[in-house]
Amino acid sequence: MSNYSKANIGKLCDLEQHVFAPEGMPLKVPGKAFIGKLLDLNSMEVSLNRDTHDSGVDFFHSHKNNEELYIFIGGSGEMVVDNDRFSVEEGSVVRVATGVKRAWWNTGTEDLYYIVVQAQTDSLKVATLDDAELFEDKVPWV
Repeated sequence: MSNYSKANIGKLCDLEQHVFAPEGMPLKVPGKAFIGKLLDLNSMEVSLNRDTHDSGVDFFHSHKNNEELYIFIGGSGEMVVDNDRFSVEEGSVVRVATGVKRAWWNTGTEDLYYIVVQAQTDSLKVATLDDAELFEDKVPWV
């Protein structure tokens, strides 16, 4: 096993080729690429997402064990978390706790692009600065 993994899922504008269709469920979501299995992630799940104009998640759902972080990187839309309805756009970041219902919709004229990171609640033990280790090796581009 390698100490890193890498992959290329293609351009974000081509995410429609990826379809989330869980076996045994009447659900088919085009434009959603999960990369957890692809990269052998073991402490989080990550999906790259594209919702075309007038599409999105038209049902409420929640998660039992994982909080989610939504990072909006293009387009605009609306999100509902519990009973709060608000706008999202490039640069918006939204954390949703476990047991909380959520849904979102592309209300703009351009595609809505976002990344969703799922991680088990309370699993982060050390923040980045306390976990980092610097090396004196020279990097090749300096």
